[in-house]
Amino acid sequence: MGLKSFLLLTAAAIVPQAALSQDVIELDEAFVFSGLVPVEVNRTGATVEIIDADDLAASEVGVENTLDRLPGVSVTSNGGLGTASTVRVRGLDGKYIGVTIDGIEVTDPSSIQNSLNFGSFTRGLVDRVELAKGAQTTVYGSDAIAGAINITTWRPDVDGRSGEASVEAGSFGTVSGRLSFGHRDETGEVAATLSYVRTDGISAFDDPDASDADSFEEKGLSLSMRRILNDTATVGATAFIADSVSEFDDPFSATDKNVGQSDTTRTGVRAFAEISGGDIDHEVGLSYFENERFFPFTTSTQSFVGERVKFDYLGVTDIGEATSLAFGADWTEETSTLDGVASDASNGAVFGELSYAISGATDVTLGLRHDIYSDFDDQTSGRLAIVHRRSGGLTFKASLGNGYRAPSLYERFGPFSPEAAALQPETSVGADIGIEATYDNASYGATVFYTEIEDLIGFDSTAVTVDRPFGAYFQAPGTTVSKGIELAADWSIGVADVFANYTYTDAGNAFGRLSRVPLHDVTLGVSGALSESLTAVVDLRRVIDTVNFGTPLDDYTVANLTLTRSLGGDRDAYVRIENIFDEDYEVVPGYNTPGRSVFVGLRASF
Repeated sequence: MGLKSFLLLTAAAIVPQAALSQDVIELDEAFVFSGLVPVEVNRTGATVEIIDADDLAASEVGVENTLDRLPGVSVTSNGGLGTASTVRVRGLDGKYIGVTIDGIEVTDPSSIQNSLNFGSFTRGLVDRVELAKGAQTTVYGSDAIAGAINITTWRPDVDGRSGEASVEAGSFGTVSGRLSFGHRDETGEVAATLSYVRTDGISAFDDPDASDADSFEEKGLSLSMRRILNDTATVGATAFIADSVSEFDDPFSATDKNVGQSDTTRTGVRAFAEISGGDIDHEVGLSYFENERFFPFTTSTQSFVGERVKFDYLGVTDIGEATSLAFGADWTEETSTLDGVASDASNGAVFGELSYAISGATDVTLGLRHDIYSDFDDQTSGRLAIVHRRSGGLTFKASLGNGYRAPSLYERFGPFSPEAAALQPETSVGADIGIEATYDNASYGATVFYTEIEDLIGFDSTAVTVDRPFGAYFQAPGTTVSKGIELAADWSIGVADVFANYTYTDAGNAFGRLSRVPLHDVTLGVSGALSESLTAVVDLRRVIDTVNFGTPLDDYTVANLTLTRSLGGDRDAYVRIENIFDEDYEVVPGYNTPGRSVFVGLRASF
């Protein structure tokens, strides 16, 4: 199969840290984390896309390339693997997208805006990705205006010892490998994953003087443990570390484009305890995340350390046969240390989610959240979603919610922070409405979406003072609006599956269209068996009408092919060809993208 896009049309969020039930609940495609607790896909209110282990098995090394094929998602990269990459959801960039790994929030508090650089994040530690689109603030908190991405690492899916292994090599001197192993029984489970990738890379700059390739190397380790103490108590922990080294180019250098390397280490750990029995089930957790980055670029900041500590509580109870209530609280402290100078801030929140089954065919979900910040106004967000299932495979869904993006530590306390009025959060309102039709051999979906953001945090280069010689951030007037439609379809035709999606995104503000957001984005693909042991997947993506700060960019088409041969005994060999037709294109002006690339690999389960 190709990418399995489930157009589920709601506005709930990927599970936050207060709802880390993925540590203890065995999921399949019938459930998604579209709120505080996992829910069946036909009872949600969110547009949720799922990328599972099969989709990732022989996909590109960079996770962002797999996300790029999903409806409503576009990705821009400043070069090849390991360079800066921005994921956009429904036209809104990474500062509006929350990201968790095994429930640990991994956006970087030391960045200019809190976000995750997907360019240095590979598939090595990733086993499943869920993307919930639309306003997710009521569950996730700040930043999740456009959506939230929840990544989970490998877990054993059978009792006893089990594992997976893979190795791959190909163009640009790229080699990668992964080994996962674990044990599961009635008392709990343990799991570990080791991963490695290295590439000589390509030259990021489209410049005849920039002939040196930019290499990238990443090593990763994830661990998880869950132990059932008795009938009512369970404890567990998850942890990961990913260390990467990227070469980078200096766009302002007239002679030497390749000037150094950036070192990044991401570390996360979370411990949790669950107590069940009685009228209320409880979960408490404590997590820590650190993003340490060294970027020796000219005379600007070189050392970046972002840290986040989070404590969370979640309670779940039933109120009668048709109503359930999830409620909780969390406390977060973030610290940003730039070249040894630290700034920090904290916030606490209380939240709740009420789910009511009006009938066997209709569900309503109401979520509320109130955040109290240490250095600006409190924020209250809410979300209302409804889903109605009709006979004949039709499902209607709609949602309405508001959200906010808190100013980052850099925006508040960095060298360009305002000297007069303190920054306040950006605020948003979002809605989507859609229909899904599911039949034995086909499924179809359509979603209309709308998001507007006010109180924007912008940069004024004319606001020059003695202490701010280059300008300062300010609360910009005006509204950013992103609206459009997502279409998706999947057909089974004999031995082949055909999938297609299309996204129209009209995103802009008073200054014009938002940069690097395609107006039209189309993906077509087919997967099927060529023989009893050989399968093929081919996909084609067409991007039309994109601008870069008002300047039109060229349209482009990229096609990919994967051939997989079963070797028996849960072993496969594959060949993957990326950019089959060697399309020469740019998603960021002046930065190269890889040409035709060939990779071969082996994978096995045991």
